[in-house]
Amino acid sequence: MHEEKICQRCGETHPTMKIGKKLKLVGGLFILVFLLSFLPILSPLNESMISYIGFIWWAIVLGLVLGGLIDYFVPEEFIFKYLGQKKAISLFYAVIGGFLMAACSHGILAIYMQLYKKGASIPAVITFLLASPWANLTITILLFSFFGIKALFFILAAMFIALVTGFVFMIAEKAGIIEKSKDIEFTGKYNWDKIRNFDLKKSIHGVAVGMVNLANMVLWWILIGVFAAALIGAYVPGHIFVEYLGPGLTGLLLTLLFATIIEVCSEGSAPIAFEIFNKVGAFGNPFVFLMAGVVTDYTEIGLIWSNIGKRSAILLPLVAVPLVLLFGILFNMFL
Repeated sequence: MHEEKICQRCGETHPTMKIGKKLKLVGGLFILVFLLSFLPILSPLNESMISYIGFIWWAIVLGLVLGGLIDYFVPEEFIFKYLGQKKAISLFYAVIGGFLMAACSHGILAIYMQLYKKGASIPAVITFLLASPWANLTITILLFSFFGIKALFFILAAMFIALVTGFVFMIAEKAGIIEKSKDIEFTGKYNWDKIRNFDLKKSIHGVAVGMVNLANMVLWWILIGVFAAALIGAYVPGHIFVEYLGPGLTGLLLTLLFATIIEVCSEGSAPIAFEIFNKVGAFGNPFVFLMAGVVTDYTEIGLIWSNIGKRSAILLPLVAVPLVLLFGILFNMFL
């Protein structure tokens, strides 16, 4: 939700830009550590941090701009309307909606709860929840900045897993295995007035507000991820990863466990995943690391348990985790 203030000139309400406390705190600490890294004793950390910042700064800026444009110009009702249908097409709409939302795995939780309350079906909500952290614009750009064209395999695999899981939930719902979706008809209308009645000044302000709100949601996680990846790159010997997080099934399972324990947002996980790829040289391991943070996230499973039902919460990892491991194995074999 945007905070709003009343303009003294026109009397209209306008959303306000406010940098969040977490971003201020983490951003300040990140800058402090970066400055300290110029000390000779911390030169390995300095080199690693500069390398990562050089990799991703443009991706972060581009992702924030695109996210701000979507936040301002695309009506929420437009997305909500197409997720409430109890049909297979709603799952495809959910993947598209997740892409447009451009939110991280933690930030998406509030959105998914809102979608469910507005009448989105359980299968569509689950599909949206799985797809959005890895198929959204911000992370797409970030992954391409790290992995190049191979990042496309990450995005397509994430979409596939989200859709298959959604279809399984749809079958399970019809069979009475999981909870029943709410029966709510969408009566609200949506409009594109911000595009039809384009106002440059209002648009710039609105997009900027969206960028700041998105930054408050994801940027501090990105900074944590960059710092963690820089520490790994600077001080963790490569043989540790090769020995324990190798391309075999045991390595993938340990990677899955590693990602489950480390609670990092999707955007923050991307740099760590890239560092795992650098150390191990296996493409499936970073994929498992990225996806495991979504399909085994105890926060998400807990919210599904309390808001949708315990059967849906239990079914999610039972369906998604084997699919993630399967793609990890395939990626290690062929990429």
